[in-house]
Amino acid sequence: MKEHRQRIITQIIKNEVIRNQEDLIKSLAEKGIYVTQATLSRDMKELRLVKKHDANNLYVYTMPETTPVTTASETKEPDRLKIEFSGDLAIIKTLPGYAMAIAFEIDQQNPQEIAGTIAGDDTILVIPREGYSREQVAQALNSIKN
Repeated sequence: MKEHRQRIITQIIKNEVIRNQEDLIKSLAEKGIYVTQATLSRDMKELRLVKKHDANNLYVYTMPETTPVTTASETKEPDRLKIEFSGDLAIIKTLPGYAMAIAFEIDQQNPQEIAGTIAGDDTILVIPREGYSREQVAQALNSIKN
């Protein structure tokens, strides 16, 4: 049931303009799938749906794109993530709308070097565990496959 529901959610996101969870709940109901907001939130998190600006500069839900993690010194293309450090903290700059999905992936991978993340729209604060160097944290971030 969950896999079927998530497949339908993916189809809806790819084929319809979905601006909020209420729109998605209505579209699912039209297809005979009734979910609670809590269930939908979990599905959206697992599917790593992101919000992006559309042509009208309004937010719409989309499927995430795979974006490789690189350090700022290696970054030459604007579509790659940029990692920089301030003291012991790492800051990752992403494309708008991608930070939450990428932070979720980092937290799911749970690398030993990273205690946790805090995400905004296009920025992630990475909090390293005690005793790990910047290089070790950067290497852990680079090893995470999106």
